[in-house]
Amino acid sequence: MMRLQHSAIHLRGLRFHARHGVEAQERLTGNDYEVDLCLHVDVSRAMETDDVADTVNYGEVYRITAAEMQVPSRLVEHVAARIGRRLMHAWPSIARLDINLTKLNPPMGADCRGAGVELHLINDKTESPL
Repeated sequence: MMRLQHSAIHLRGLRFHARHGVEAQERLTGNDYEVDLCLHVDVSRAMETDDVADTVNYGEVYRITAAEMQVPSRLVEHVAARIGRRLMHAWPSIARLDINLTKLNPPMGADCRGAGVELHLINDKTESPL
């Protein structure tokens, strides 16, 4: 007998070139970004049915993420929140969502692998999704 204790769907290392930043030059030339997503969702039904309709379609998750990455914003915090809002609206079954959004070459004069934001969001179904 097998019982599911916890499940999550991951999309790791999604790469984008986008125009986010506080400075006008950043929004003009853009930068490279990496996005990691962890969607905490019950996949027990999909384990039995083998039907994508019973889970979160990660191809659609990518499409939504890519669309939000192309909307210029000043702050990566704002971009990550928009991604989270859209994903939880599209799949109310997502209980929690972890988002890491990293600007790979931040204009701060440091030798580093990136700077960004990490959000841990809870889908509070008692509030309006938007």
